[in-house]
Amino acid sequence: MVITRILAAAAAVCVLLAAITPLPAQVPAPRVNDSVFWGMITEFSEEGGRFRYENLLSNESSYQKAIPALNGPKRGGAYLGVGPEQNFTYIAAIEPKIAFIVDIRRENMLEHLMYKALFEMSMDRPDFMSRLFSRQRPDGMNPESAVEDLFKSYSSETCDRHVEDATLHEVTDRLTVRHGFNLSDDDRGTIQHILETFCAAGPQIDYGFVNAPSSLTAPSYADLMTTKDSSGRNWSYLATAETFNRVRNMQLNNLIVPVVGDFAGKRAIRAIGNYLRMQNLTVSVFYISNVEQYLNDAQKINFRLNVAQLPTRNASRFIRFTPPESTTTGPLQLLLIDDRSLFHLLNTN
Repeated sequence: MVITRILAAAAAVCVLLAAITPLPAQVPAPRVNDSVFWGMITEFSEEGGRFRYENLLSNESSYQKAIPALNGPKRGGAYLGVGPEQNFTYIAAIEPKIAFIVDIRRENMLEHLMYKALFEMSMDRPDFMSRLFSRQRPDGMNPESAVEDLFKSYSSETCDRHVEDATLHEVTDRLTVRHGFNLSDDDRGTIQHILETFCAAGPQIDYGFVNAPSSLTAPSYADLMTTKDSSGRNWSYLATAETFNRVRNMQLNNLIVPVVGDFAGKRAIRAIGNYLRMQNLTVSVFYISNVEQYLNDAQKINFRLNVAQLPTRNASRFIRFTPPESTTTGPLQLLLIDDRSLFHLLNTN
């Protein structure tokens, strides 16, 4: 019965997709104004949900492997993603016109607003890392310093509560006064908690620092930013001044929009699709990590129906993280390999 329902949903998805005419990717306004940006966050978002772990950073050490396989990383269009900082690396490589980060946790949206403020306030990578990890800027670090040297230097510094307090004040002021975003006391407290956590852990913070299983072996922030793809290239957003500035420029122009959304919900993904269609933009890449692993059969059907309403083209791609012990067989493959419909699967493990 479950397989029958999924196959029926697959057929429905293909019918929906057949009715969608791929749109030519065009350049939207060079900047989204503050009221529109905040309006998208509030209007597209759904009620926040919970996840079993407080994942303030990725644990996918092989996340860069997918980038060279995208047949030319600079793809334009729109980028959709989930989770925290790994999205910045994909954005830096793909160079989309606009990006939406959809995550069921409100904390993730607030973490991205914190990142937004940090990018805007920081003129270079050393300044950014000083604020992110609440540490004094080491002597000798400059905009062209190698990323390995940056993390080595900051790993030698200790948490500075004066830097943390100043950064929290700057972040809150920029978001609420400069941009006029309406953050509740709970929102402000969440941002403070995130900054305190990064201060306490420093560049060696990992996925398990707060509350993940003690048996988990996860890469640190330093590991994630200094790793390389299979050819030896580092694509991370902190790898070079150029990759950092690509993300910073998008943040300055309000073009990385964090949304609270359930992949199987009825609002967030569909609202993003409607917005992109109005802007004559198609989705270039949708990074979904391993979200499907946490969806039941009914939710998977809803997720696919949501994706079916995104404006796509034949070159649109999923990036999904597949743990070594899991598989990608079954109806999901059947549905997603149709070159006229949904994105082809691009696995990273």
